[in-house]
Amino acid sequence: MPLNTDALRRTADTLEQALLALQRTDAAQEPVTWDLYRNAAIKTFELSLETSGKLLRRALRAYTGNPRAVDALVFNDVLREAGKHGLMDEAGVTRWLDYRANRNTTAHDYGVGFANQTLKLLPAYLDDV
Repeated sequence: MPLNTDALRRTADTLEQALLALQRTDAAQEPVTWDLYRNAAIKTFELSLETSGKLLRRALRAYTGNPRAVDALVFNDVLREAGKHGLMDEAGVTRWLDYRANRNTTAHDYGVGFANQTLKLLPAYLDDV
């Protein structure tokens, strides 16, 4: 059965628009607006990463006789299994593990420096999505 990727596509489109808005906004002239777009981009990144994980779980069910075993996997293991079954190449798995590690940190670190570090990952992430 084909996967419905509409929600993932929507988050990717939203992330792209947030990044474009950041490029058009001068942080010195409009700091609150710039923060708004930065925060929107980071939250959309988090949402799309979770959505990607759910889609990968669904895709992996075709490779096992036990769908519950797939549901029990932690996110990083879902990524590794996707690599094992050819849904991602090794470099892709490594990049996605890095995205996930960054996302886990964004959930606990609300500092401006870290948020700006996350922004640097987002163009590559958007390409991978």
